[in-house]
Amino acid sequence: MVNYPNGMKKKATVQLRSTSNRGMDLEHEINITNQYYLDNDIAVIYKKPTPITIVKVDYPKRSAAKITEAYFQIPSTTDYNGIYEGKYVDFEAKECSSRTSFPLKSIHAHQLRHLDAIIKNGGIGFLIIRFTLYNETYFVKAMDLFAFIKANTRKSIPYTWFKENCDLIPVSYIKPVDYLQVVNREYFKKGGETSNG
Repeated sequence: MVNYPNGMKKKATVQLRSTSNRGMDLEHEINITNQYYLDNDIAVIYKKPTPITIVKVDYPKRSAAKITEAYFQIPSTTDYNGIYEGKYVDFEAKECSSRTSFPLKSIHAHQLRHLDAIIKNGGIGFLIIRFTLYNETYFVKAMDLFAFIKANTRKSIPYTWFKENCDLIPVSYIKPVDYLQVVNREYFKKGGETSNG
């Protein structure tokens, strides 16, 4: 039961996430963090729109067009890109519900090629992986991921590999996924804190 200030009582309901919304919590938290970075002149990083081709539109009334059929034009690259400290930043964000490993099929070959091209051209490329059951979010340098794939024939990355080889991303109320703290340590050899706390 939830007790409201006016004395009203309501039963609390638990909402289960569908698989289609998996990853939305992480994306939402990254978007909040990115807005903080933008508002405080720290970085300009945005979620990339997914390129689609609209096939059919329904116009029930003039002011309310509704897309009824569309398809993806090309495979999207990664989720986010932007600029920080004069460097191009590009990354993919994924949630994982497994206790033991992250399935490599969650990352597509074209996304790996894209991250590789970013790094070869002097940008910063990485992944943000959240293990939802542990509520732990890891910063994975793309180069470390490539090295794992090259050295292994596994179809998944063990959870223990993340604990041993990746940085846990700091969490705060105003920056729920403060990944730039890790970027500072890994790429700029700064202490870690982003400006404005």
